[in-house]
Amino acid sequence: MTELKNDTFLRALLRQPVDYTPIWMMRQAGRYLPEYRATRAKAGSFMDLCRNPELACEVTLQPLDRFPLDAAILFSDILTIPDAMGLGLYFAEGEGPHFTHPVRSRADVERIGIPDPTVELRYVMDAVSTIRRELNGRVPLIGFSGSPWTLATYMIEGSGTKNFALSKAMLFDQPALLHSLLHKVAETVTQYLNAQIAHGAQAVMVFDTWGGVLSPSDFREFSLRYMAQIVDGLTREADGRRVPVILFAKGGGQWLGDMAATGCDALGVDWTLDLADARKIVQDRVALQGNIDPCTLYASPARIRDAVAAVLASYGHGSGHVFNLGHGIHPDANPEHAAALVAAVHELSRAYHAPIA
Repeated sequence: MTELKNDTFLRALLRQPVDYTPIWMMRQAGRYLPEYRATRAKAGSFMDLCRNPELACEVTLQPLDRFPLDAAILFSDILTIPDAMGLGLYFAEGEGPHFTHPVRSRADVERIGIPDPTVELRYVMDAVSTIRRELNGRVPLIGFSGSPWTLATYMIEGSGTKNFALSKAMLFDQPALLHSLLHKVAETVTQYLNAQIAHGAQAVMVFDTWGGVLSPSDFREFSLRYMAQIVDGLTREADGRRVPVILFAKGGGQWLGDMAATGCDALGVDWTLDLADARKIVQDRVALQGNIDPCTLYASPARIRDAVAAVLASYGHGSGHVFNLGHGIHPDANPEHAAALVAAVHELSRAYHAPIA
């Protein structure tokens, strides 16, 4: 494999010394970039873009050509897994994702199998291999998946939802059935992420987008339990390096201590919790990733710089921090403001990694 020229991101995740705080942005390859929109139009549809390894590679690299980011993240979608499980993913214009065959009964759960990621999801693995080759060691590549709970909500509801009525009805009325589904999804996610690692992903992240809608006890039973199972089953060494694992539960700041105990290497933090408080909760057992409000990018570059300074000060001195947004970049964000964010992080963070006099 090509030698990695910039490993700052990986070292920060492992809480090793770095010269500055590395940065990447959730959804950094996306609709806020005009070049992405052009490639998306060329692909024909969002899923056609995901299923084309060369075009997926193209959009993965686009933000790196604009900004000196410290990591690339695979361009794909969390719903590739339920699609590969036979649920029939499609996107309705202006309505987001839908499934032709939602999972609502025991027969539905028994019907779905655990797909072979090197077969049913071969296009994702081909994209990972292509991106690693084209990166040529510039920065590390992050692979990812949705969490079992988050994926299950889409699988049960059949689309996006505001109140999770069907998912929570199953949770309360048929918990054993939900556990059966979550077990299958967790096994699939584990195999999927291990396949990404085998094809070149140098870190992996599990997105629990909807973990924050659960009560504390339900989060531990129906979400955290399965993320811990995934962490236990992941390949942790590749290319002679440790493969860091990041867990992120949006709205899950209250559970960071429990999440840190899973054996993961880092936790994503959204903007509703100060990093100083998050650092106290995890007691430097894991690295922290985040956590500026994505809406900060609507502000002026001067105000963005101030906000960056505040986040860096909140985390404080030392390694173990990867700068990121608290969630994905918004489609109408100004790319020049994203550039200002990256520049401010790289400039202002060096003071936090210098020896203390």
